[in-house]
Amino acid sequence: MTTPDQTSSRQLSPLILLNLATLFSATGNGIVIVALPWLVLEQTGRATDAAIVAGAATLPLLLASLFSGTVVDRFGRRPTSLASDALSALSVAAIPVVAGTIGLSVPALAVLAALGATFDPAGISARESMLPAATRAAGWRLDRVNSLYEANYNVAYLIGPGVGGLLIALIGPESTLWVTSVCFVLSIVTIAFLRLEHAGRPDHATRPKSMWTGTLEGLRFVWRDRLLRTLALVDMVIVALYMPIESVLFPKYFTDRSEPAQLGWVLMAMSVGGLVGALSYGALAPYLKRRNLMLVAVTGLGLAMIGMAFLPPLWVLLGLSVVIGLVYGPVGPIANWAMQTRSPEHMRGRVVGVMTSTAYAAGPLGYLLAGPLIDQLGIRSTFFVLAIPVVAVAAVCFALPVLRELDADRMPPTVRLGSPS
Repeated sequence: MTTPDQTSSRQLSPLILLNLATLFSATGNGIVIVALPWLVLEQTGRATDAAIVAGAATLPLLLASLFSGTVVDRFGRRPTSLASDALSALSVAAIPVVAGTIGLSVPALAVLAALGATFDPAGISARESMLPAATRAAGWRLDRVNSLYEANYNVAYLIGPGVGGLLIALIGPESTLWVTSVCFVLSIVTIAFLRLEHAGRPDHATRPKSMWTGTLEGLRFVWRDRLLRTLALVDMVIVALYMPIESVLFPKYFTDRSEPAQLGWVLMAMSVGGLVGALSYGALAPYLKRRNLMLVAVTGLGLAMIGMAFLPPLWVLLGLSVVIGLVYGPVGPIANWAMQTRSPEHMRGRVVGVMTSTAYAAGPLGYLLAGPLIDQLGIRSTFFVLAIPVVAVAAVCFALPVLRELDADRMPPTVRLGSPS
């Protein structure tokens, strides 16, 4: 006979395993964020080379994430997550192997970075697609689960860059990448124990007929949904303008100052703020409008980026980093809620994949623009070039009525005149 505690444990176990696997995988990626640009800058000292490698790691994400949802819907969520982490572990391990044998060049590192980035989106889409089923198993609200899940990501990016910066100082960037491979292996082991509804191979009747037709179905669905389309476009612009700061500007700034640990601290401060922001969303979601939180997030991000552009003392940078994470923390849970509530079960992987791919679409352009700008104009001017458009995006968001649909579940039902009472 099972006790109530045992039943509760079984209901919560899918959610625990899913978050634990995400923690391991994202921590590995957090280490890579620090290790790869540091490895390039240590060899050449040129921001353009770091931007090339960052762009090479981002460019495959567009196509890979675009098709990743179709992979999930065709082959199943759990099998896709296992395969994705296995391939990611092998591709990251190849970097120190090549470095220790034939030696690394910038083109070789760019190819290896691109290969490693190709496998990540499928695993991310697979795990995110399993969240609604884990929510039902736990008996929680979607807002609460999404809050926990995004906070988990922030924990990973709190641990990853911090550990990465410290390991670089202790054992060097090449050896640090071995830790990333171990993180992916731990994610594989965790998912291997996961048993969840809709996690296995999909029914033949609901599977996409082919990779191409499945992806087109996902694209059409997102484009025809006004809210999802708007969120995707806003996120695409924000990612293009913000990601070069983490992956190019700050690595260049702290490399010039020979301060790898400080780079880790800044990225950790962003994750601390994001952790608090995401967790706070879970508690405040029943009382605050999602639209208002989105507007605060984009506006706060732009203003904090402008503050960073002045390159103030470290303690000010750390404070602004916390603010960025804090105000932007709820955005992930809000976007997840929109995808989960507006997509049918059999298409969820494709919707998640398409939404993810739009975030990566402008990423390579941002990286490739930031590197030459730093070499020509300097870090401070490049900061302003990236920060000011974010404030403009915030102003546009205030004028978008479609964002009111983020609170559609809280609107009273419309009563039509002449309808029966």
